[in-house]
Amino acid sequence: MLAQVLIVDDEPSIRSSLGGILSDEGYEISEAPDGESALSLLEQEVPDIMLLDVWLPGIDGLSVLERVKKRLPELPVVMISGHGTVETAVKATRLGAYDFIEKPLDMDKIILAVRNGLAMSRLTEENLLLRAKAEAPSITGTSQAIEQVRRAIAQVAPTDSWVLITGENGTGKELVAHAIHRQSKRAAHTFVDVNCAAIPEELIESELFGHEKGAFTGATGKKRGKFDLAHQGTLFLDEIADMSLKTQAKILRILQEQRFERVGGTKTISVDVRVLAATNKDLKQEIAEGRFREDLYYRLNVIPIHVPPLRERAGDVPELAGDFLRHLARKHNQPLKHFTPQALEVLAAQPWPGNVRELKNLVERLWILCPDREIGLEHMPPEMSGAASPALPLPELFDGDFKSAKAAFEKAYLEGKLKQNQGNVSRTAEEVGLERSHLHKKLKSLGIKAGNGD
Repeated sequence: MLAQVLIVDDEPSIRSSLGGILSDEGYEISEAPDGESALSLLEQEVPDIMLLDVWLPGIDGLSVLERVKKRLPELPVVMISGHGTVETAVKATRLGAYDFIEKPLDMDKIILAVRNGLAMSRLTEENLLLRAKAEAPSITGTSQAIEQVRRAIAQVAPTDSWVLITGENGTGKELVAHAIHRQSKRAAHTFVDVNCAAIPEELIESELFGHEKGAFTGATGKKRGKFDLAHQGTLFLDEIADMSLKTQAKILRILQEQRFERVGGTKTISVDVRVLAATNKDLKQEIAEGRFREDLYYRLNVIPIHVPPLRERAGDVPELAGDFLRHLARKHNQPLKHFTPQALEVLAAQPWPGNVRELKNLVERLWILCPDREIGLEHMPPEMSGAASPALPLPELFDGDFKSAKAAFEKAYLEGKLKQNQGNVSRTAEEVGLERSHLHKKLKSLGIKAGNGD
């Protein structure tokens, strides 16, 4: 893809001469005659480098620079001026300008500044990608189910094969996509994710392919699409089954040809993109019911990876919960909290219909609401109380006669209920359906010491 240069100058002749020279050098050019127009263009599309005149009608160049750097700190900006002073140059540098060139412009200096600015930008982007790679969340767990997912990722990541990731909502399909990208030869380039379910039908083509100025009402400038931005990197199409059949047809053509035109444009743009797709739906059923194209399914489903629901890897719950607590402590610079073994047993026993996302949200809620460093059974939500009673070892039930087994069960049951109610006998009696006086006698006969009497 061609690097894009935005030229901001109120003199048409300068915009024309700069645009002509830089076009000959292989750059794509966009122009703005004033600061307001430049800021409006930046809302539509971010260039790779910006040439900005200091003296502009309306908002002056230094004010534009200050606004640009607040919103896009990594964008290299080369200031140009016909009335440059040392003071102006110093101020521009302090505001974040990459270089300062005086008029009349030396085109060799301009070309060199653009090349160097783009090189610096690439280094900055690589550093950011390396940092993001180091800080990216990993796939946690040691269960056989999750080990199979890891092996599949390791096998497919070094290739350029397309991958269809399936699984219920909240299982971590996006984590799998990120892991594939990090372990691929495209890791130094961009990972672009698209939530197909979140984009309105009338805007999805513009989001994916970009648009030209005036392509539709509100298209005040040119905009690069997700395919464009993912050039040489990875495009992750999440919830792919939520696209309309019309959009699916266009996606299929672009996936096959790796070429497209922006909405309202005629220029064909070629890209090199690896596509990963994900869905929580049964695509074969969607095909049978006429909601998903069969040819698109077979194009995407080169390598299938299924992410198991959390209920199928309950043994990973304690490790996941611990990871979430450590993350929260680091994020908020707070002391580390931990779950008691009994609390972890309760968490592992849950069905988790919302999968890992539900567990993560619960852990965060408990981390916030629990005042202690230790999160125990008493902090568990009421809906989990049924799972909070300590499990009774089977040998205790089967060793001895019926009477002793019944007593062992009653003791374990009532101890668990008392613990859930912080030793409050009245509340426990109400919960288990016994009169308070009857419960007192039962506790005494079983040798259970109650806490609060009220």
